[in-house]
Amino acid sequence: MSYKIIVLIKQVPDTQNITGNAMKDDGTVNRAALPAIFNPDDLYALEAALRIKDEHKDTRIHVITMGPPAAGKVLKESLYRGADFTVLISDRKFAAADTLATSYALKCAISKIGAFDLVFCGRQAIDGDTAQVGPQIAEKLGINQITFVSKIEHLSKKEITARRSIEGGYEIVKAPLPVLLTFTNEHYTPRPSSAKKLMTYKNANFTTEESEYDESYIENKNLIKSVQTLLWDINAIRANPSQCGLEGSPTKVKKAESVLLKSTSIKLVENNEKAISAMIRELEADHTIG
Repeated sequence: MSYKIIVLIKQVPDTQNITGNAMKDDGTVNRAALPAIFNPDDLYALEAALRIKDEHKDTRIHVITMGPPAAGKVLKESLYRGADFTVLISDRKFAAADTLATSYALKCAISKIGAFDLVFCGRQAIDGDTAQVGPQIAEKLGINQITFVSKIEHLSKKEITARRSIEGGYEIVKAPLPVLLTFTNEHYTPRPSSAKKLMTYKNANFTTEESEYDESYIENKNLIKSVQTLLWDINAIRANPSQCGLEGSPTKVKKAESVLLKSTSIKLVENNEKAISAMIRELEADHTIG
């Protein structure tokens, strides 16, 4: 038994290192001012796909990201971990996209690849924290979705059973394939890069020579050692420019401000039950908590 899995990933600014230059005057993110990393939740989605491939050797994992050429770095990291095929969709017309425009472009790329069994995404991206793109893609593809998945309980060729995190516990959800899942960080531990795969794909670069996706492309062992990432622009995925980028984004940032929180005083609390209880009552009284 084998599966065709599409994993959607994103290169994001490291929100642990935000400075006053994080936003541009037009309200868009100044990505040049922040170091870029592999979106953490997407690593769990990729690991979930790799676990399926571990059990079903003929499974193929296709990874897609949207962004500038520099975003190809996270695609290489995906190859190093075990992905079979990667696509970067990149075009100036995709710039400044909100979740609606982003999900539309990714849907177009998925449609270009063709039939699939599973689409995996991270729960959300740390640069937006909306958790909207995955569900919007499922809606545009017309398929079922299971969000906030912590673990896949069972998978067959016709359906999947997943453990879904909810407030105060979890629920077990079953859905027919094809289906889109978004993953949390609760169960899967992302594996490190494989040294063997790193040596195989370290010189991988982009190509625009393949105008159409061909399943046999990933089986060409001589070709993939040098070229394993396709670069698709807006025309390649047959996207409508009016639905992409800033033009296709109804969400606009009116103003961004940098707020610096400073502590005005420090109060030491003794490490005993009486002192801690008094502190809690004080915080409840001024509505800091409760």
